[in-house]
Amino acid sequence: MNTLPINFLENIYNQQKENTLHGKWITYKDIENLFSKYASKFEVSQIGTSEENRPIHQLKIGNGSKKILLWSQMHGNESTGTRALFDLFNCILNSTDAVFTKILEECTLVFIPMLNPDGAQAFTRVNANNVDLNRDAVDRVATESKLLRSILEEFNPQFCFNLHDQRTIFSVEGTKNPATISFLAPSEEITRGLTKGRIATMDVIVSMNTMLQNTIPNFVGRYTDEFYPTATGDNFQKLGYNTILIESGHYPDDYDREETRKYTFYSILQGIHHIVNTDSFINYEPYFDIPNNDKIFYDVIHRYADSKKDVAYQFVDQIIHGKFVSKLNKVDENSLISKIGHNEIVFGGEII
Repeated sequence: MNTLPINFLENIYNQQKENTLHGKWITYKDIENLFSKYASKFEVSQIGTSEENRPIHQLKIGNGSKKILLWSQMHGNESTGTRALFDLFNCILNSTDAVFTKILEECTLVFIPMLNPDGAQAFTRVNANNVDLNRDAVDRVATESKLLRSILEEFNPQFCFNLHDQRTIFSVEGTKNPATISFLAPSEEITRGLTKGRIATMDVIVSMNTMLQNTIPNFVGRYTDEFYPTATGDNFQKLGYNTILIESGHYPDDYDREETRKYTFYSILQGIHHIVNTDSFINYEPYFDIPNNDKIFYDVIHRYADSKKDVAYQFVDQIIHGKFVSKLNKVDENSLISKIGHNEIVFGGEII
């Protein structure tokens, strides 16, 4: 298997990280001035506008026959993948390493780094008309959904990378670790059959998981492959476009998701590298060795030594008066002995 060394990934990431992008709230204004620096090497173009007329851009590069389409922020409040893509753009722009030279020789890459700029501005999952783009693959009522589908059909990629964030509640089954990165090879129909496309998708995911186990062992999960009839990944997979879902989750003490951003970057680059160096995508069995996601976490748990009830809280991220604010909301009040808080506070003595 063509697994990139962790020291290579660490070095290139530290050299090329796009330091102007930081934190969860990434809007079109944060990225619009970055596009000009890539124009010397990429084809940078505005491919459309959102429901509220914010520009949607595409970056295209490479001359190879292996076509890969990558998009981020179809949910506006999920920006970790966007930041990781700009880190990758810097690598492609600035690095002369053979890894990137071969990628550009073997692949043609199309990136849509912010599909839902209206949702990004409001820091919401949905678009300006309250449509979840990730559940709009069939009806395509949203302008942004129509645009993604038109790019998909025009470009005709062999592989797609669908980049998302997942909540802090998720853990890696059988561990007490958060699911920092979760992968999914979407199902094509309700029986979750192993089609040729799913097998190829699983093969790429196996390579990414193998790499991550060398740096964050037991922090990688497998997202549920329940079939969603209107979901983007499921429908693209069904149409013959092998679609890899990457869910960027929580890492200890990393609420800005900067550590997770790094591992998302590692995963994307490893996935592309594997596609470049592989012609037969049949190594799917180890996909099922990746533990399922579980749900054992809360952001904060107050534990009470003199009571059978604990209290759990989750952060809710909002934009208030133009500022990004995280507020703690009470979400459970019960015996939470089977749950873990990313932060725990004990009242009234020691919990035994």
